[in-house]
Amino acid sequence: MQNTHPNVPSIDQQDRTVPINLRQSGPTPVQMLIDTRVRKSPYWHLSMEAGCWRASVYNRMYHPRGYVRPEDGGMMAEYDSLVNHVTLWNVAVERQIRVQGPGAEDFVNFVITRDATKIPVMHARYVILCNEDGGILNDPVLLRVAEDEFWFSLSDSDLLFWLQGVNVGRRFEVDIREIDVSPVQIQGPKSLDLMADLFGPAVAELPPYGLLAGDVGGCPVIVSQTGFSGEKGYEIYLKDSTLHAETLWNTVLEAGKPHQLAVVAPAHHRRIAAGILSWGQDMDQETLPFQANLGYQVPRQKAADYIGKAALEEARRQLEAGTPPYTHQLVGLRLGGKPIEEYAPDFWLISATHDGGPGEPVGYVTSPWFSPELGQNIAMGYVPVELTALGTQLWVQLPDEYSDVPGSPVAAEVVEVPFRPSVNPNQREILRQRGLDAAV
Repeated sequence: MQNTHPNVPSIDQQDRTVPINLRQSGPTPVQMLIDTRVRKSPYWHLSMEAGCWRASVYNRMYHPRGYVRPEDGGMMAEYDSLVNHVTLWNVAVERQIRVQGPGAEDFVNFVITRDATKIPVMHARYVILCNEDGGILNDPVLLRVAEDEFWFSLSDSDLLFWLQGVNVGRRFEVDIREIDVSPVQIQGPKSLDLMADLFGPAVAELPPYGLLAGDVGGCPVIVSQTGFSGEKGYEIYLKDSTLHAETLWNTVLEAGKPHQLAVVAPAHHRRIAAGILSWGQDMDQETLPFQANLGYQVPRQKAADYIGKAALEEARRQLEAGTPPYTHQLVGLRLGGKPIEEYAPDFWLISATHDGGPGEPVGYVTSPWFSPELGQNIAMGYVPVELTALGTQLWVQLPDEYSDVPGSPVAAEVVEVPFRPSVNPNQREILRQRGLDAAV
């Protein structure tokens, strides 16, 4: 049933129990309260020393979201460092949940949609976990550091509680807990040079999603060739990070000087160009994988049972029968307007028509930004299934500060995702390159 309440305009969200709040409220100038209810990571004070001037909350932890002030170039200056040099990101908010014990493989195989038995030791995979309705609960990078030990490197949801709840009654012989491991990301075209200085030539042989044990300044770490940017990049997972954060951070800063290393916030403008999704923004627990173009995460031939399997197989059956079990699908958009060089405070509305006014909204933008390489704004957003064909013309209702004509929407077109090739292609890109079906 459609609703014209300002929180949910007229967009059909009958397939959701809790509709996305689509009220266009704009920026809200408030001061964030720093208190003890939200954790500070071991790198928090180091981010402050590096110039962090704003933050959000992610996984119940303060998350740096800006180092370069707007008057000095803001997020686009940080973007320049990422795509031309090398950058250091504080991503300790990627909490590490360890599943360890004789039943670790069986437990992990039960909670992820992909086949955990096919993940070799000292390799990682991008995975999703779903509830019984097939909704996406989290999309972490999963590290297998031993035969009987996995780490879930979390996106923004309380997965620890879910995993512990699944194992109430000790159905699986495993220990499930958060561990004192905090990652940083090293991202950009010079990342390999910097990593080679830190770890030696062996790091150059590390394949995508490969893992390497090493140390930084005498502190033990695990390295993965992964990242949230689409650029060449790595993550360094520091063990006993509460004790050793300063050592790792300062060692990386010193090694980065010859490579023009800059400390920046996670580059959402670059991850959008790479088609990398952000949980809670581009999907949530009421989003089916097929709806967010993650169908490749739902294997057709996984024999073992897993949470959400029945619902996902039924959803695939409906899709193949031409009756999608949802109203909206995530698409890529190229759109007009002035450069969007800041985070969007709202899910901006999408219309199918423009007759002199904004038009009746039929969808919404989840992740917009300006792409310097493409010279225009790009975005991901949800539109009705019948409007997802490439080349479909739409209209986006941008705030006046970005609109060419205040009060009028800008033209948009449905396009392929990713918007530009990635140096580190994600699994969906790899499947497309191989000519395989990544959507269903």
